[in-house]
Amino acid sequence: METLKQGADALFILLGAVMVLAMHAGFAFLELGTVRGKNQVNALVKILVDFCVSTIMYFFIGYTVAYGIDFFSGADVLAQKNGYELVKFFFLLTFAAAIPAIISGGIAERAKFHPQLLATAVIVGLLYPLCEGSVWANKFGFEDWLQSVTGGQLHDFAGSVVVHAFGGWIALPAVLILGARRNRYRKDGAMSAHPPSSIPFLALGSWILAVGWFGFNVMSAQTIDKISGLVAVNSLMALVGGTLVATLMGRNDPGFVYNGPLAGLVAVCAGSDIMHPAGALVVGAIAGAIFVTMFTLTQNKWKIDDVLGVWPLHGLCGAWGGIAAGIFGQTALGGAGGVHFGTQLLGTVLIVAFALISSVLVYGVINKLFGLRLSQEEEFDGADLSIHRIKASPDQEVSW
Repeated sequence: METLKQGADALFILLGAVMVLAMHAGFAFLELGTVRGKNQVNALVKILVDFCVSTIMYFFIGYTVAYGIDFFSGADVLAQKNGYELVKFFFLLTFAAAIPAIISGGIAERAKFHPQLLATAVIVGLLYPLCEGSVWANKFGFEDWLQSVTGGQLHDFAGSVVVHAFGGWIALPAVLILGARRNRYRKDGAMSAHPPSSIPFLALGSWILAVGWFGFNVMSAQTIDKISGLVAVNSLMALVGGTLVATLMGRNDPGFVYNGPLAGLVAVCAGSDIMHPAGALVVGAIAGAIFVTMFTLTQNKWKIDDVLGVWPLHGLCGAWGGIAAGIFGQTALGGAGGVHFGTQLLGTVLIVAFALISSVLVYGVINKLFGLRLSQEEEFDGADLSIHRIKASPDQEVSW
């Protein structure tokens, strides 16, 4: 029976890893559909290559930083327990690689390719593992310290704060350092809309992400005996709440409609294992409202050219999710309890601060040394031709 349990656990978390790996196709198509046609190839290439760089850095450095586990032993040792430790690494890698995928959407259309790969290596190899290890492995006694200060430990079941808030807030300084796309905001106060290039691809990306998210959340249990249908239904309800509110507040704009479910899913990650489904519906609905409101403010009033709105979507909705777990996880609101509001608030604020400081340092240094932004001519031609020497849909075939 023990052997069967080990095999089932390995298969369980492997299926989760594959589902979250598929989410990276969602990131790619969401970005492809949102950017202009001359930057579609770049969107597709960035997500895949960032994932590969993330894999190397996380396997050799990041996973050890976070959990103190390395794979410098023989294959016979690694294959023990049906290779469970390896597939657990694979599963957690897909979380880590989501950070550069999140950042990619904010800096789209004007960022250089290789400097961003360098940033990915530093973030996934060191900075994200420090955040992840502190919350999920009590690195540096972080959770013990929170316990002593607030009387509770940070509850972040599937990464509203550790993954999404961290990714969204680390993207914000990168967006600000790069500045807005050319002609996005004009000196006379006018704005160029830069509409999405493909609503069908944007919608496809959102659907892929939404489906894969059930692996992201449910498989965060990591062993089959801890699987919970509550996590699945809470994820569903948050998806619905986010979509409906974003549709209403966004006045049926498909860009808002298809980011609404993602806002809800980002927010529910932290407390998906302890909330009541009705609470998850409310959390998702509020997240949908946060995204529409803050995306509109950043783009139109504050003139922050965050192309996919990754700071409102992941940064703000992720932070809301961490705090919401401390509200809707309470037994008074139908939750399972065992969560402390003060801890959720303080823990979330500390991770946001760490992400901001880390990003300013990493992107500030890289920008100083190598430059982050494409030249004016390269940006005008588009990242596809400037970096990859090909368009997404070539106008004509080469004739020999």
